[in-house]
Amino acid sequence: MKTRLWLTAILVVLGAGWGITQPLSKIATSSGHGPFGLVFWQLAIGALVLGAVTFARGKGLPLGAAQMRLYVVIALIGTVIPNAASYAALAKLPSGILSLLLSLVPMLAFPIALALGLDRPSLARLAGLALGLGGVALIVLPGTALPEPGQLWWVPVALIAPLFYALEGNVVAKWGRLGLDPVQLLFGASVLGTVIALPLALGSGQWIDPRPPWGAPELALIASAVVHGIVYSSYVWLVGRAGPVFAVQVSYLVTGFGLAWAMWLLDERYAGAVWGAAALMALGLMLVTPRPKSALAPAGAASQTGAAARAAPARRNGTDP
Repeated sequence: MKTRLWLTAILVVLGAGWGITQPLSKIATSSGHGPFGLVFWQLAIGALVLGAVTFARGKGLPLGAAQMRLYVVIALIGTVIPNAASYAALAKLPSGILSLLLSLVPMLAFPIALALGLDRPSLARLAGLALGLGGVALIVLPGTALPEPGQLWWVPVALIAPLFYALEGNVVAKWGRLGLDPVQLLFGASVLGTVIALPLALGSGQWIDPRPPWGAPELALIASAVVHGIVYSSYVWLVGRAGPVFAVQVSYLVTGFGLAWAMWLLDERYAGAVWGAAALMALGLMLVTPRPKSALAPAGAASQTGAAARAAPARRNGTDP
């Protein structure tokens, strides 16, 4: 009994940790920093944290041709593209709305899994997908959830992240990790991601000077990347200790804490339609929750810091929960 209570407490802490990364990312965009500059430093800081964890565990980073290709693919579809889209959307949309949209990852992962032959048609999961899309409809209906009409056009940009996270989880499920453990894979993807993001940041004029003094946006970016690395590594440990079915429940906590942190740190307040959307998405998440053998990692968690949970043994579709 004590063990379960202790593991539950850890689960709550992980949910709170992942949940805070979204409002921290919102703060990071507040000074006008561009998406590619933010993505570069998020990846660079994350690589340092995950590298320390990897080497502390006595493991290295395999650099074979096949592994390098996998790092590049995961870096692109798991961080560079979705996180750049998230940062762009965060500059225009409330943080809580992004947290809700990120909970769509396991629902969007289902049709991708069907297309790749990784899953079978299921009325329950189709119903879960429909509920999730219903939640999106509540958000985008005029005069309901979004404070300003012009924000509507940024919702499709925000949906790029959960779509790519869902794709990433299925890519890993389809082609495997090539003998890499989840932390190694995410470490390698972060390293290669910095190589990809550096010219994008410089070429677009979005480079962020790392020299002090640092303001709230820079400190929020650092905190978000560090928290992500620590929480992700802890999540992988929890999957091994308590199993994916238990650990995947962090998905619900991530979204809930994301909304709560945004209300506290950013003073965001939400219309009734937002809470209705949250309820629909929670029900949808329950219906698409994977069977034990196919459980992938926490929906939306990764989106918030770059790649959280994308390579976990218990992954979204079936990931990222």
